[in-house]
Amino acid sequence: MTESGKPILYSYFRSSCSWRVRIALALKGIDYEIIPINLIKDGGQQFSKEFQAVNPMKQVPALKIDGVTIGQSLAIIEYLEETRPTPPLLPQDPKKRASVRMISDLIASGIQPLQNLSVLKQVEEENQLPVAQKAIISGFDALEQILQSTAGKYCVGDQVSMADLCLAPQVANAERFKVDLAPYPIISRINKALLALEAFQVSHPRRQPDTPAELRA
Repeated sequence: MTESGKPILYSYFRSSCSWRVRIALALKGIDYEIIPINLIKDGGQQFSKEFQAVNPMKQVPALKIDGVTIGQSLAIIEYLEETRPTPPLLPQDPKKRASVRMISDLIASGIQPLQNLSVLKQVEEENQLPVAQKAIISGFDALEQILQSTAGKYCVGDQVSMADLCLAPQVANAERFKVDLAPYPIISRINKALLALEAFQVSHPRRQPDTPAELRA
């Protein structure tokens, strides 16, 4: 927490995991301060001793709030949900809640890590795009099928949930890696609806304090 009592989010504008948390903070109306951590500059500022003291995993996001520091985006979102439950990001119905967590984990564990910068750096440069595309396509094939039975206006029914906080940033990753989204009409429809919401707009990578001028919206 800062001297003003605001939570502190360690974030990188393009980090999809950071974007998930920025959306949650915006939806819940939580005022916070950002400390940008550039994942590329100086060999990656996440590897500095100063940041390792914040998050030993050397990853963003990390959130300082209520006297604790939390890493891992879904853990952060779950904490915000438990301590600041309005508006809810998890449904009351246990089956729908399980669907939200399933979709969130599918993206956060089954897609995003496989196309993450730290993984792609282990691959020869000419193979990085195909590797990322393969990971996203494989995950989106499964996700599109799941959404056929869970989706309403959003991923699970007609209320924005943690699953949606994972979906929109992952679609942005797919677009960045030039994945054809035509085979995924449900994913595309939900993403369009989400990007129309203010919380998704103010938290967007193109509107962050560390967004390079040439990428600003």
